[in-house]
Amino acid sequence: MTSNINFNEIVSDRTVYVRAVGADELPQEVKEQIGEAQVYAVHRSDGARLALVKDREMAFALARKNDFAPVTVH
Repeated sequence: MTSNINFNEIVSDRTVYVRAVGADELPQEVKEQIGEAQVYAVHRSDGARLALVKDREMAFALARKNDFAPVTVH
């Protein structure tokens, strides 16, 4: 599961933040798709969510594929 954000439109800051997200933090329509599974979010430095993916490795791969530097946030 990924978002429709065009990563190439975001050019000012190439750092993105990856964090685990519980189902309780997500909108209802997303909860219905994933159930109780934990997913990982990729965020810009201003906190805007760019993508949700099923695991941490995928989040890092997605960021790197789009020329971002991912870091983990706890």
